[in-house]
Parts: sequence; C-alpha cells; structure tokens
Amino acid sequence: MNPKVEKLLSKLKEPLESKSLGNPEGKPPETEQAPNEKVGRRSFLQKAGLGGLSLSVVMNASLEDQLAHTTQKVNRASNPSELKITDLRIAQYGNVPLLKIDTNQGVYGLGDVRDGADKRYALFLKSRLLGENPCNVERLFRKIKQFGHHGRQGGGVSGVEMALWDLAGKAYNVPVYQLLGGKYRNKVRIYADTPRVKDPNEFATRMKARADQGFTFLKMDVNIGMVKHIPGTITNTGPYGELRDWDANFDSYGRTMHPFTGVQITEKGVAEMEKFVAAVREKVGYDLPLAIDHLGHMGINSNIMLGKAFTKYNLAWLEDMVPWEYTDMWKEISQAIDVPTLTGEDIYLKEGFKDLIEKRAVDIVHPDPGSAGGIWETKKIGDYAQEHGIGMAIHHAASPVSFLATVHSAAATQSFLALEHHSVDVPWWDDLVTGVPKPIIQNGFAMVPEKPGIGVELNEDVVKKHLKKGEGYFEPTKDWDELRSWDRIWS
Repeated sequence: MNPKVEKLLSKLKEPLESKSLGNPEGKPPETEQAPNEKVGRRSFLQKAGLGGLSLSVVMNASLEDQLAHTTQKVNRASNPSELKITDLRIAQYGNVPLLKIDTNQGVYGLGDVRDGADKRYALFLKSRLLGENPCNVERLFRKIKQFGHHGRQGGGVSGVEMALWDLAGKAYNVPVYQLLGGKYRNKVRIYADTPRVKDPNEFATRMKARADQGFTFLKMDVNIGMVKHIPGTITNTGPYGELRDWDANFDSYGRTMHPFTGVQITEKGVAEMEKFVAAVREKVGYDLPLAIDHLGHMGINSNIMLGKAFTKYNLAWLEDMVPWEYTDMWKEISQAIDVPTLTGEDIYLKEGFKDLIEKRAVDIVHPDPGSAGGIWETKKIGDYAQEHGIGMAIHHAASPVSFLATVHSAAATQSFLALEHHSVDVPWWDDLVTGVPKPIIQNGFAMVPEKPGIGVELNEDVVKKHLKKGEGYFEPTKDWDELRSWDRIWS
C-alpha cells in the first residue's frame, strides 16, 4: 500500500475527541501538516460545505482532500468496530423504567422497559451484554431474546433492543429508520386514548376536546363497569364487586380471563353502552376514525352482541375483546361482526403473532414495541401482517424515548396505520426529552426524528423531578455484572 495512504487511513481509524469526550470546543485535533497544507485543506472543505464539489473536482484533488471530503460526515467520536458495552443502568419515573446502555467511547443508548414492567427484566440482561459491540443488534437480540416473554415480561429485551438501535444510529451518524431500510413517511399519525367517565355526554365532550387538539384518530374506553350501576345491565357481577380491570389479586375479575368470569351483558346493558358511542359520534361526527377498547372481561357471545350493536357507528376497530391467545375465538368474533377486530399489545415476538395473522383471525395487529421485542421486531410483525393483507396499528403507553423509537419503526413499515399516545393529559411528558420540536405531537402527527439514533436525549432535571420515590438517577448496578448461569436451552 502507498505509505501516504496507509498513514491517512490509520489516522482516520483513530477516534477524535468531541465535546462529550473531553474536548470543550468540540474541535478535532489537527494532523501534522505544513501551514500551507492546512490552509489548502480548509479552503477545499469550505468549498465542499458551501456548495458541494463536482466529481471531476474531487477526483482531481489530492488524495488527502479526497479522503477528507468523502469521510467528512463520519462520526469520529465513535469508532463502531471498537465499541464495547460497559454498563447498563436504570432511572425510573412513575411506572416506566428508563434504560441507559453505556460504552467505552462515551456514546450511549436509551430505551425503556415498558409501562408497568419490572426494571429487573432489563437488569437481568446486563451480564450478557457487557463487553459486546452494541452495533451487532441482531446478534445480541438473538442472545437475549430467550429471556423475554409475553406482556410486561418482554419489557427488558425490548428496552435493550431499542437502546442498541439508538447506539448503532449514533455510531454510524444516521437516524434509526435509515438502519431499518428507510422510511415510507415523514410524519406518523397518532391516535389519542381517552379515560372513561360514566356520563355519555361528558364523555362525548372529552372526545370532542381531543379532536379540537388536532388529533385525527380517536380511541375511547367503553366498559361494562360504566353501566354496572344500572339495574338489569350485567349478569353475574356478584363474585367480583367493582369489576376493576387492574386488580392484582389472582382470583379477581381483573386477573380472570374473559371466557372464565361468567359475566354477561344483557340487551339493556348493550343499549346503555351504545349511548356512549352514539353521543361521541354525534359530537365528533363521522370524518374521524373512532376505535373502542376495554369492553370488559366477558365471553365471546356478549362481545358479539356488542359488536353487532356498534356496527352502525362505523368504528375503526374493537380492541382486545378476548385474550390474544385464543385465536379460534378471535376468528369466530371477527367472522360474526362487521366491525374490524384488533389485538396484540401483549404479544412477544413475531412468532407470537403468526397464528393470528396466518389464520386471519383479526383484521388489524397491534404490537407494543415495549413487549413485542423492540423496533426491528415490530417492523417485522408489520411486514408479515402485510403479506397476509392485514394492517398494523401500534400500542404505546410509556416514555417519549420509546415513543419516538416507535415512530422510527412506524415510519419504516408500509402497513402502519396509527400509533397510540397515552400521555396526552400529562403536561410534563414532552419535557422528559430534548432534541425534537415541541410539542412532540402536532396536529395529530409526530414528525420522524432526523438526528442520529432515536434522536432525543433525556432532560435530566425533569426526569429527576419525577423519579419514582426511592429511585435514583442511573445509579450503579454492579450487582448485575456477573453472569451466573449457563443459558443454552438445547443439548
């Protein structure tokens, strides 16, 4: 090799200091050059930066100038082939554990462990990641995915996967969507969830307020608990009291799968629930898509009764009518009603969706990247659904970090329909991050970030202000450094 070329290439491989690595001015160290060479190089790069250079000019330039021009956008602060994971830490606000993966070059990745998930689902993985190159995202995902499962148990693997993509994007100086193959759209449509109230007119007013905020896609929770106080609407509520969806007791209504509660809705109950949908449609009109979630834990016959009654309101979908595991029940419901059906926010990995998709048991799949396996896995789910003529909406109820990570996945998936925003009424939610235009949701859409990685950084002061009681801000996690098990699951 030409000695001059070899010398230049060796210099290019050396990570340069940046602001984040101890250089306060963020200036790259200068190579040993004669003064006139420095001026010439500066002039060449200034011309390149102002208006670009033609191919002939570049090819006729000196070898040093050619290399300088063609590598000017490479992030010298990160030498991707030499990146190593050095730490994994957690900072939890509310019920969302934020996740940070550090490296030997000062570059770090962010994710979260889904709303309501245990931070230990991610900490458990730390010993399996230390010393690895975070840019090998698929390799590491295959290494750790056996430790995830459906529901919140997928939160650790999924959060790590998001942080790895964030790291890879920063290392290669490109937004995550570019690593997924590019984008289909510059902005992502958002649907707003809305907490329920027991008065149909008040509920309709709340839903109209969402439309007035600029949302072009709405979702409402209409639950049998909203009409339970009216005599003759619900059968067999006695064993369960208040019909609380999120009761943690094992034998409670909230922990009993829909087919096994024995709860049924009557014709009167259907008519009372229909009042809520009618009031909302009257208030917001029919131009906006309107979806319904959280109908209640009851069997497929009651769900079919409701589905038929709601047909006239031209709904976007009915969500999670029975647990996602019961593929044949889903197919029976889908074939019996004329309203689209949707499920999937608790399914882990594409493999978990295959039965629903291949049997066309639902009309729309609904992964949550915080459970499904992360950014890339969510795109794979959407692509596989598209092969079978099924669209994909995306569930989300966690931090702005994973929300914007999901925006990248949605932008890169052609079959995408809409992404949930579950924190419309949390005034400081946007302030948890910096680096993107505020508000994050504008006129019902989220712009796809164009900065490297996911495209956001944490606002340390705001996160610290809202930390869960007893939690620290990314404190050391040394107890999770040592690998203590043999993980192979075959012989």
